[in-house]
Amino acid sequence: MRRTKKPKIINQVLVEDYAAEGKCLARIDGKVIFIEGAVPGDRVDVRIHKSKKDWAEGTAFHFHAYAPHRVAARCAHTGVCGGCQWQELPYEWQLRYKQQQVEQTLKRIGKIELPTLDPIVGSEYTFQYRNKIEYTFSNKRFLLPAELSNPDVSATTNVVGFHARGFFDKVVDITTCHLQAEPTNQLRLFIKSYAQQHQLSFYDYRLHTGFLRNLQVRICETGQIMVNLIVGEDDPARLFPLLESLQKEFPLVTTLLYTINLKWNDSLFDLEPIPYTGQGFIEEELFNTRYQKKFRFKIGPRSFFQTNTKQAERLYQLTEEAAGLTGQETLYDLYCGTGSISIFMSPGAKKIIGVEQVAAAIEDARENARLNNLNNTSFFAGDVIDICTSDFFEAQGKADVVITDPPRAGMHPKLIEKLIEISAPTVVYVSCNPATQARDLQLLDAHYQLTKVQPVDMFPHTHHIENIVQLKRR
Repeated sequence: MRRTKKPKIINQVLVEDYAAEGKCLARIDGKVIFIEGAVPGDRVDVRIHKSKKDWAEGTAFHFHAYAPHRVAARCAHTGVCGGCQWQELPYEWQLRYKQQQVEQTLKRIGKIELPTLDPIVGSEYTFQYRNKIEYTFSNKRFLLPAELSNPDVSATTNVVGFHARGFFDKVVDITTCHLQAEPTNQLRLFIKSYAQQHQLSFYDYRLHTGFLRNLQVRICETGQIMVNLIVGEDDPARLFPLLESLQKEFPLVTTLLYTINLKWNDSLFDLEPIPYTGQGFIEEELFNTRYQKKFRFKIGPRSFFQTNTKQAERLYQLTEEAAGLTGQETLYDLYCGTGSISIFMSPGAKKIIGVEQVAAAIEDARENARLNNLNNTSFFAGDVIDICTSDFFEAQGKADVVITDPPRAGMHPKLIEKLIEISAPTVVYVSCNPATQARDLQLLDAHYQLTKVQPVDMFPHTHHIENIVQLKRR
C-alpha cells in the first residue's frame, strides 16, 4: 500500500513582506517561503505543499498573532471566492505594496535604468467599483473547512456565486458581493429563489448538464443596466417565464438578454445573446477633464470595456499626459479593443489609427467613433503583427506617438521589432501585467529610454495592477 506523504508544517512563521500574485513571503534560514492566506505582519503556522532547494510554497492555516495594521474584511466570503484577496489590508497598505511590486518587477525582470516612479494612483471607490460582474450557477457547493464535518450542509446543493479558488466545478454560495452596486445581489438572489420554487436545474460542470449557467450584470454611470442570463438548455417553456418575472421585478433594467450556451466552455464570443427587452446594449460615459468633453460608448454583452469606469477616466487621462499630445500628432493605438483610449484622446491628436485582432471589437470602435461624431479615427481589424507592416505605416502616416495596451502576455516580439523600426518619438505602454511589460521594456531599451512610470490601481482588494510607462526615442 502506498503511503500518503504528510505535508510539512512550519510553526510560528513571521510573514515579512508581499511577494506578488496575492502571496506574501517569509525567510527561514535563507530559504524564501511564499505564503497564501496571510498578510505581512501575521505570525502563522504554514502547511507546505511545494518545496525546492531555495524556496517553498504553503498556506497559512493557524494564526498565532495578527498584524497590527489588519482590518476586518467587509465581505463574509473573503479569501474563499477569489474575488478579493486583500480586504484585511488597509487600502493605503495595498497601494504601498502594489507600488513596490511595480518597482521590483521592473528592476528584477527589466534590468533597465528606472526614473523615479510616480506615486500610484488609487481608486476613489474601493467597493462597488465594478461595472461588470459574472455569477456562476452550480449544483456543487464549495464547503468551508468548518462545514466539512457538518451533516446538515451538503456539497451537492444548488448555489450561485463565484468559483472557489482552484476549483472549476465548485462555487461559493454568495450572500452579498460588495464589488458591484445594487441591484446586483437582488438580481442574483431573485433568480436563485425563483429557480428553487420552479425546480430549475443548476449547471453541473463535470457532466455538462443543467439549465442555469451564468448571469452577467453591467451597471453604467449613466444609470443604464444590462442583464444577460446564460442557460445550458434551449427550453423556452422554462426560460421565458423566468425572464418575464425578472422584467416585472426589476423594471430599472434597461436591457434584458438571454444566451443559449450548449458548449462545454463559458465563452460567449461565438454565441449570440438575444434581447428579451430593450435594445440589447447600454451606453456608458467617460469624461475627459482636459478638454471638458464627455464621450459616450455603446456596450453590448460581448463588448470589452474597462471594468472600473471612474478609474478608467484617470487611467486614460494619465496615458494622454504621457503621450504629450498637442493636437498635431498622428497616434497609433495598438491592441485598441473597442477604441476607448483612441476616442478619449481624439481631441488631442490630428489622426488616430487603432488596430485590434478581435473583429467585433473593431466594429464597436467604429460604432463608438460614429456615436461621438469623430472624423479623425480609423480602426483596423487583424493581428497587430500582420496589420502593422511597413506598407501600413507608410499608407497611414508616420507615427508621432504609439500607444500599446497588450493583453497579459505582453507584446509579440515581431511587434517590438516593428516599433524599433518605425522609431516613433514617443511610445506609451499601458500594461495589466508588469512582469511581461518589464520583459518587453528590456527588448526596447537599446532604442528607447524609460522616462516615466505611473502605476494605477484599477482593482482594490486584489493583486491586479495597471502600469503606464513613457518611452522616448534615444
